[in-house]
Amino acid sequence: MIELADIRFAWPDAPPVLDGVSLSVREGEKLVLLGANGSGKSTLLKLLNGLVQPQAGGYRYAGEEVTPARLKGGEWARRFRSEVVLLFQHPEAMLFNPTVRDEIAYGPRQLGLADAEERAERWLAALGLAPLSGKAPFTLSGGQKQKVALAAILALEPRLLLLDEPVSSLDPRASGWLVDFLLDCGKTVVVSTHNLSMASELGERGLVLGEGGRVLFDGPLQDALHDRALLECANLVHRHRHRHDGIEHAHTHSHDWESSR
Repeated sequence: MIELADIRFAWPDAPPVLDGVSLSVREGEKLVLLGANGSGKSTLLKLLNGLVQPQAGGYRYAGEEVTPARLKGGEWARRFRSEVVLLFQHPEAMLFNPTVRDEIAYGPRQLGLADAEERAERWLAALGLAPLSGKAPFTLSGGQKQKVALAAILALEPRLLLLDEPVSSLDPRASGWLVDFLLDCGKTVVVSTHNLSMASELGERGLVLGEGGRVLFDGPLQDALHDRALLECANLVHRHRHRHDGIEHAHTHSHDWESSR
């Protein structure tokens, strides 16, 4: 479903955010992107969603080349936008409609789908948002906004879900629902996180990005999570010195606390 070949991307007057990234993802696969802040996870997801274009390398979706010209309009662009969806790390960037119901129905309405209202009602119920359906999204809590943004993209019934730190604002019950949904939905999922304790719940394959957007690892997620040297190189764990009873020693800690920011 996804084929990236030697992708390079840099913002103006800045070093590369992604440097030589090659990647293939099969339909139905669950891929977990691991990396510290600034490693290029969010940029890679935006590139897969067609929001940014690589300066070098190629991107093919479902066997077809993704280019700025093809994304400008027409039937192919319409299909791509309905099949490939991105949940931003900060849901405020996605919410602009007057009510929660309108927010969820917006995408299907824009695509001219006859069942837009039915889809909105279905996902309001699925995520427990029905009591909030008439409220303005900007008045909601962070976790509620995240659930509304998630419902808004799921209402498109996409083939490929791109999720940027999707559990960062969710409570434990909502996080558990999301994990169960991702495991059973049958969709292709690429999800980013730097929360190591949650990563193993989100998929079986891991891609670890290091400084400068370089791929440090691509393979079984559990292998990556048990490789302390790899995690330290990716700045996903850090080493501290401690003193107990006059004896000093050092060991590593994960950065899971960053997900609460």
